[in-house]
Amino acid sequence: MRPQSLTPLFAQTTSLPGIGPRLGKLVEKLAGPLVVDLLWHLPFAVVDRRHAPEVAHAKAGEIATITVTVEEHLVPRNPRQPYRVWCSDETGRLCLTYFNGREDYLKKLLPPGEVRVVSGKVEIYQGEVQMTHPDHVVPPDQREQILRVEPVYGLTAGLTQRPVQKAIATAVERSPELPEWQDAAFRKRNKWDGWHAALARAHAPDEETDLSPMHPARARLAFDELLASQLAIALVRHHNRTVAGHVTKGDGRVRTKVLKNLPFELTPSQKAAVGEIEADMAKPERMIRLLQGDVGSGKTLVALLAMLIGVEAGAQAALMAPTEILARQHHATIAPLAEAAGVRLALLTGRDGQKQKKETLQGLADGSIHLVVGTHALVQEEVEFADLALAVVDEQHRFGVHQRMALSSKGHAVDLLVMTATPIPRTLMLAAYGDLDVSKLTEKPAGRQPIDTRTIPLERIGEVADAVGRQIAGGGRVYWVCPLIEESEDIDLANAEERFRLLSAHFPGKVGLLHGRLKGAEREATMAAFAEGRLSILVATTVIEVGVDVPAATVMVIEHAERFGLAQLHQLRGRVGRGAAKSACLLLYAQPLGETAKARLAIMRETEDGFRIAEEDLRLRGAGELLGTRQSGLPDMRLADLAAHAELLQAARDDARLVIERDPDLQSERGAALRALLYLFRRDDAVRTLRAG
Repeated sequence: MRPQSLTPLFAQTTSLPGIGPRLGKLVEKLAGPLVVDLLWHLPFAVVDRRHAPEVAHAKAGEIATITVTVEEHLVPRNPRQPYRVWCSDETGRLCLTYFNGREDYLKKLLPPGEVRVVSGKVEIYQGEVQMTHPDHVVPPDQREQILRVEPVYGLTAGLTQRPVQKAIATAVERSPELPEWQDAAFRKRNKWDGWHAALARAHAPDEETDLSPMHPARARLAFDELLASQLAIALVRHHNRTVAGHVTKGDGRVRTKVLKNLPFELTPSQKAAVGEIEADMAKPERMIRLLQGDVGSGKTLVALLAMLIGVEAGAQAALMAPTEILARQHHATIAPLAEAAGVRLALLTGRDGQKQKKETLQGLADGSIHLVVGTHALVQEEVEFADLALAVVDEQHRFGVHQRMALSSKGHAVDLLVMTATPIPRTLMLAAYGDLDVSKLTEKPAGRQPIDTRTIPLERIGEVADAVGRQIAGGGRVYWVCPLIEESEDIDLANAEERFRLLSAHFPGKVGLLHGRLKGAEREATMAAFAEGRLSILVATTVIEVGVDVPAATVMVIEHAERFGLAQLHQLRGRVGRGAAKSACLLLYAQPLGETAKARLAIMRETEDGFRIAEEDLRLRGAGELLGTRQSGLPDMRLADLAAHAELLQAARDDARLVIERDPDLQSERGAALRALLYLFRRDDAVRTLRAG
């Protein structure tokens, strides 16, 4: 059960003063529905209202807090005109300007003849000192409340600073003092305050430097979040390790047949990865291993060999892919090899006919089907296996934790192999998986040529189209990627439909269009026509980023490359250079380029090493955006900045490991405080693991 002390933090934000049902919806959109969500919404800037000049000494552009006497209200005849209130002190006059001002409200706020303290941004207009929509207007006895440094919070449309500041200040006041969960020596070494004091300090910055991620208050809170995350991962891992697994040992007879049918040798890192997986599957504990390999490094083959270990042991294996295109592609790659080895393979997707689906389900349930490849149709309730030994999940960050677990729960303590073509920087690896076992495929398969990458300004698109013409005249095939599907009034970016029309006019009958809004059957027909050479140019959005394999494609054109993240550009480029012919990637960009975009394109020209690209991407963009954390199965960090707090992440991981060694059931005094920490950061699933233990 969640500790009583945390109850006030898990109330709805509408329980805070000034947040009614209407604002409550906006606050939920901004930070989340609960009081605790607002605590994690830290200020990103400060406004210093301590500067209190006289009117004559107020300078344009500065924030000032000025004490004045209200003189007169100039009510406009036309509602489009501004409402003006003239005020003064001994040194001069100040005009307060309101657009769409209501007379009754403003006369109550600023009664003529009375003294008021106003605070806002000073403007000088035609020699007059002005303030438009002051942030604060209060009587003199409240002057001290304004003369302070004010936190500035990120907002969403319809919200203003005042109610958010007030709600967060109340949330901080209502936060309980909690027992200390940090290691005493570590906290002392860092000179950190207790949790509550750090929280109050983070929400009351005095100057710009207090907003740095390394400020003691912010660093303390970031470490708490990282510790909760690492401890949760370590608890679940510890629980999985203590659940007796499948001992799965193969004798190599089926794998030998597959290897004989390959036209090439495995690369050294493929051999090493298969060896690591084989050793893990033979252990009594459950395997959870990540297979990281760049685009085209041969992960599917490693996965097949791992699955065949299960078949050799008399069991079954399943491979789950995020899209139907990918599932069909894996199936096409594996089918001839499975056939050569005498292994029965099936494909299961949401679009299978009733008869075919029934046969597949029957074969999985009675064990006559050894291997299955599918989409998340594999985790539906009616899918039952006779004896599932290994679950392989492809393209990790497209699946949430629940879908991965759902597949591995289709048998007893099923071994799990997760494949990703997105090279994940070490920092993010730690954040998402703790110290998960990782196999890396580092070489490209034999015969792959380096890809010639060039950056070209959009003005030269005509030359690019001519070059594409020469390429397809020689039998080449070309991908042409655009950022949007159709024209949008707001953003002027190349859109796929318009580009498809223009290129079709140039090369009639040779151009296909592929995007996410097309029906599955249309997409597959277009892909097949491109793969077989009936189409020479495929205009597409980023739907082709994952796992599309057409060895004859040698040119990748990416329009508005400056709008794509590094990892995405790298994934897209990996769609060419898959055959023996020379390949090129042309990155078209709009001028002028910002600094980050320049750096991104420069890295693309310099290297094809996905791991280096991932590290650079983390440095340039920060972790939050890197994989779009909300969709990625990565923890959604609110306080920790993985690029800035990498050392704290390492420390949190080490601390979590020590806790698990000494007190795996969290029964000690510190253990009880750590349980509260897990609840505070909503890592309750780990606490449930303890109870299920």
